Amino acid sequence: MIKNPLIYQLARMGTITQEQASQVLSAVNSGQIAVETYLLENKLATPTQIAQAYAQYAHATYIDKITDAMADPEVLARVPLRYLKDNVIIPIVERDQITLVIDNPLKLEPLDQLRLTFGGTPVLAVASAPVIIDAINRYYPLESAKQAIAELEEEEERELGSLELSDIEEKDIVAMAAEAPIIKLVNNILFQAVKRGASDIHIEPFEKEVGVRYRIDGVLYTVMTPPKRLQGALISRIKIMANLNIAEKRVPQDGRIDLKVAGRGVDIRVSVLPVVYGERIVMRLLDKSRTFGKLIDLGFSERDYNLIEESIKKPNGIIYVTGPTGSGKTTTLYSVLGELNNPNVNIITVEDPVEYQMPGVGQVAVREKIGMTFAAALRSILRQDPDIIMIGETRDFETAQIAIQASLTGHLVLSTLHTNSAPASITRLIDMGVEPYLIASSVVLIMAQRLVRKLCQVCKKPYHPTQAQLDTIGISSAHAQRITFYAPVGCPECLQTGYRGRIALFELMPMSNGIARLTMERVDTARITRQAVAEGMTQLIDDGIVKIEQGLTTIDEVLAVASSELDTIEPIDT
Repeated sequence: MIKNPLIYQLARMGTITQEQASQVLSAVNSGQIAVETYLLENKLATPTQIAQAYAQYAHATYIDKITDAMADPEVLARVPLRYLKDNVIIPIVERDQITLVIDNPLKLEPLDQLRLTFGGTPVLAVASAPVIIDAINRYYPLESAKQAIAELEEEEERELGSLELSDIEEKDIVAMAAEAPIIKLVNNILFQAVKRGASDIHIEPFEKEVGVRYRIDGVLYTVMTPPKRLQGALISRIKIMANLNIAEKRVPQDGRIDLKVAGRGVDIRVSVLPVVYGERIVMRLLDKSRTFGKLIDLGFSERDYNLIEESIKKPNGIIYVTGPTGSGKTTTLYSVLGELNNPNVNIITVEDPVEYQMPGVGQVAVREKIGMTFAAALRSILRQDPDIIMIGETRDFETAQIAIQASLTGHLVLSTLHTNSAPASITRLIDMGVEPYLIASSVVLIMAQRLVRKLCQVCKKPYHPTQAQLDTIGISSAHAQRITFYAPVGCPECLQTGYRGRIALFELMPMSNGIARLTMERVDTARITRQAVAEGMTQLIDDGIVKIEQGLTTIDEVLAVASSELDTIEPIDT
């Protein structure tokens, strides 16, 4: 008879065999390791399976996700943050009833203490440890921005009386930046940005107020407008955190902040720019714990996926990923590197800056001020015996020339370009000064991409687009009858935006004999595009229509990024 409740329940569920159960019990009874740790380390059960087993054993509800609607800040604030994390427990509210969610219902002490805290008879539920910890990080209340601003204003009234901000000396601003309320305000701005999945924070001084905006899924949203008199302290606090010169307000400055927000390591790149009404700050948030998905999960069509898989397996050549800033090029390149990364190959990257760290890959940061340019770094990299080289961006002729020479001497090179389409990349390289015969012989694949916002799958609703909308995107009435179109609505899951996350549109053009011939002839982009479409290339607009048909995005989103390709493409004469 198995005496351990968890092992007993997992065996009863069929998650582990009797033999594995005996193996676990033997290790646990020796006192060397906890049962959950042994199961996870030996991959005998997942956190979800462990939580489900505990829930069944305790006859408790199993919860797979804790949402905004369940998390009540007032309830959470009644228990210290450290206590919740140490005991992996969180109080939530469901159907007006407090529910205690814990990873292990056999931990009786924290359950008893919280029952005393909340009184009555809270309901018991079980969730996996990662789900509970994530919910604590996401929903445990910081002091609100409104509260922090109110405290600052109260202190100002007490200490400054009727003085205007312009009358305050610099040292007073610095002192104010180190005081608790302004620290709380900046912490709140950073925390809320990470919680909402923002990629950038904009702090913008205007004549009578300061604007704080987040860029979420590519769109800027105003989140707060602190009073003008807090501007100096707010800017100074961020400068202090980024190790910048707080006395210098005449020239741009760049810095970085490395900290943990909601339990996640975040690298924040800070840019300060003097403007008419003060200093403007933009902070780019880079999640250091971010992992990159597999290529197959990025949303390629079957034809495009097979094409990129075939291309990255080649021993040499160049693969270009092209698109404007913020189109997801880095994500795609890192997903490719993840596919190629193994102990048998030497991968080196040169980036400006190194945004994400990948184990097993040598990553070089560009430093223009000391002469470490892309071209200079590439020359050194070629002496490091690389198999695969990733160049963050091909900016000039010198970088392009070295990359092409590297590809022709047996290296696989990955890089990015800033062009509107895959065919336009060939014209761009020729404009840089690269000889067409080198492009034709070295380039393996060019991939253009854009990001569109993904419809919230919880609240999206079907609708019928107007004929004008259909005409604009090039969908016929007959084709439209076979499509269920969806419109954004807005709900708590998507922060009332109607969208949640983004997906990519792709356009892949391999260097075929036909494309190579046109490259050698230095033809314009339109001719190359017609040839590529005739050979089977799916343009960005067409891939967008596929994503619309799949119910993933909207006509407006696709038109916003791919409207330049709406001209009818005629097959090239052969």
